[in-house]
Amino acid sequence: MNTSVSLAGICLKNPVMEASGTFGSGMEYSQFVDLNRLGAVVTKGVADRPWPGNPTPRIAEVPAGMLNAIGLQNPGLETFIQRDLAFLDAFDTRVVVNVCGHTEEEYLRVVETLADQKRVDLLEINISCPNVREGGMAFGTDPAMVEYITSSVKKRAAQPIIIKLTPNVTSIADVARAAEAGGADVISLINTITGMKIDVGHRTFALANKTGGMSGPAIHPIAVRMVYEAAQAVKIPIIGMGGIASAEDALEMILAGATAVAIGTANFYRPRATLDVIEGIETYMQDQGVEDIRELIGAVRQAGG
Repeated sequence: MNTSVSLAGICLKNPVMEASGTFGSGMEYSQFVDLNRLGAVVTKGVADRPWPGNPTPRIAEVPAGMLNAIGLQNPGLETFIQRDLAFLDAFDTRVVVNVCGHTEEEYLRVVETLADQKRVDLLEINISCPNVREGGMAFGTDPAMVEYITSSVKKRAAQPIIIKLTPNVTSIADVARAAEAGGADVISLINTITGMKIDVGHRTFALANKTGGMSGPAIHPIAVRMVYEAAQAVKIPIIGMGGIASAEDALEMILAGATAVAIGTANFYRPRATLDVIEGIETYMQDQGVEDIRELIGAVRQAGG
């Protein structure tokens, strides 16, 4: 039984990874999860210098999910290389570095610095964060800008690039096509959906940022639909994410057209979620007589077909 998949020529032992920002760079979770079992570890967003993130409160629970406005807090590129990459060097798994920035120049500084880091297999370019006041989602909502920033990064990157797409757009297919036209090797979607919660007792916003990114099971059907629409629009591989909490959720994404999947919010309340999904996919393949997981990618059939 073969569970391996390929992203831009990079082979993953299985299609399961965690979503950036929900797993650190693996250090905190390594006591619960054997990182060697994952198809890849996706790091938290890395900027060219330390970012403090947004003021607190930054997290709020909502029905079937959560809102976050962390604001891509991170210690900066130098600390990331010395601490996080050094830690990941001990594990037999692929490493995807999530890159963030306020401006084109900031993205390029990170990409160029990481060019000679052999431990980095792929770069995920985050142009879709709804919690950063400059840059972030501003790059990801305009197809022309998506194509431009993708092309700019692609020219400087030594590793294959994944463009992370926002769902806060009218047509996900148009944005996916723009990323492909700009030279993206892979796309990942969806990032969080912009939402708001109000504390009625105190008549104030639950988040200091007022709005935050909605994640969790509530957004899963939206994510599946967008992955399917993107898969019909582009020929490059897709990493599907958004509310995945079980093997069945992950398989929905794969059947809709995703080559790989990323698990986010579920890591917070079930640290072994990634391993549960890997084991569940293996059980499904055995039960269904599927010899190669690639048979499942985009294999959804029309109702009644």
